[in-house]
Amino acid sequence: MLTRIDGKWTTYCKDCEPKPVAPARGGHEGWHQRLLAAFDLETSGVDVRNDFIVTAAVCDTAGNRRTWLVHPGDREIPAEATAVHGVGTEHARAHGRPAVECLDEIADTLAGYLAAGTPVAVYNAVFDLTLLEAELRRHDRTPLARRVPVLGPIVDPLVIDKQLDRFRRGKRTLEATTAFYGVSLADAHTADADAEACLRLAVELGARHPKLAALDVRALHNEQRTWAAEQAASFQAYLDRRKPGHGEHIVGDWPVAPPEASAKGEAEAAHVVAPRPAQATVETSEVTS
Repeated sequence: MLTRIDGKWTTYCKDCEPKPVAPARGGHEGWHQRLLAAFDLETSGVDVRNDFIVTAAVCDTAGNRRTWLVHPGDREIPAEATAVHGVGTEHARAHGRPAVECLDEIADTLAGYLAAGTPVAVYNAVFDLTLLEAELRRHDRTPLARRVPVLGPIVDPLVIDKQLDRFRRGKRTLEATTAFYGVSLADAHTADADAEACLRLAVELGARHPKLAALDVRALHNEQRTWAAEQAASFQAYLDRRKPGHGEHIVGDWPVAPPEASAKGEAEAAHVVAPRPAQATVETSEVTS
């Protein structure tokens, strides 16, 4: 099998060793050595237009950690979602806190990091952040984008990994990507564990890619927006070629999708999908110092 490893074409036997491996860690300096935070959601489903937050977690490299269990109100958590993250409707109603309280606390916590210039790592950020913004609007709370001057810097290991290692075969779920980079992930699909794994994965990406680590986090944020758009265009071309008439438009907005689009979760897709002819756009601002 021919594959791209660390920027070079390499031939290897797919049924024997050596297998493609992540680049070695280096001793270079960069943003990965400074304070980083991470954010993750577990939800009732994968469509921001209809689904809602069940649990959330924020952690950072200084050891701070916060978690939330959201009371669903009169909404039901589907059995399919419970099978993934383990939280059922009755448990959430018995132990969860009101959604408006949780949403304000989550948004304020993230805004605190971003306002201070601390990067927040979010795996498949366009799903988690779009759903958070949708939930804030549904509950008549101030969106995160209006709590900070600029919604960034965000570090999205999914977008970064797909850019740096475009030709690696296999899944790009959080579980698969953390395994490739040697990051342990216990209790996958719990917000606390996934946020911690995302945080450690972001650090590994910086530690293993010197050119990536050398970027200013604001420049990195803006690069990811370009990369996400290119990746969406590539996926669109793939769908158009393989499934003519499929009727989907892949929206390349990042880190937040238009409210009209349906940002899907990692297990479903790593792109934002909207019905085809609606090609909604949102205004975004570059992250500047």
